[in-house]
Amino acid sequence: MERTFIMLKPDAIQRRLTGKIITRLEERGLKIVAAKMLQITRELAMEHYQEHKNKPFFNNLIDYITSAPVLALVIEGENSIKLTRKIVGATNPQEADPGTIRGDFALHTGRNIIHASDSPKSAEREIKLFFNEDEIYDYTMPDEKIIYEPGD
Repeated sequence: MERTFIMLKPDAIQRRLTGKIITRLEERGLKIVAAKMLQITRELAMEHYQEHKNKPFFNNLIDYITSAPVLALVIEGENSIKLTRKIVGATNPQEADPGTIRGDFALHTGRNIIHASDSPKSAEREIKLFFNEDEIYDYTMPDEKIIYEPGD
């Protein structure tokens, strides 16, 4: 099974959307294998968002993501990266389809509720930034035999 990294951003936490977001992920057969609520340091935020370092919104992004607690998650499931990105919706909430997390809950690109890894390489890097190996759990959900075909 593939793993991906998701972070519920300060606006998701402060607006009490955590349960609704997790429910959407779990209803699609994805499972949480790690979870951690934390206040991100500037150093961690800058490392996490290093690909945006030279973009004009970088400082605002760092200020925002460090302004309040976030919920970091490792999600596991078949094609979890692609599926999660589909559930999350477009980065710009104005372009996100209704029924996606951002399409339903976010209003502005700078406050778009959630981060989701965009590739296996990013997922691996981001998971290692936020979690130690002993914080990630391997377990079987009782309904996995119903959700996935044998051999998946």
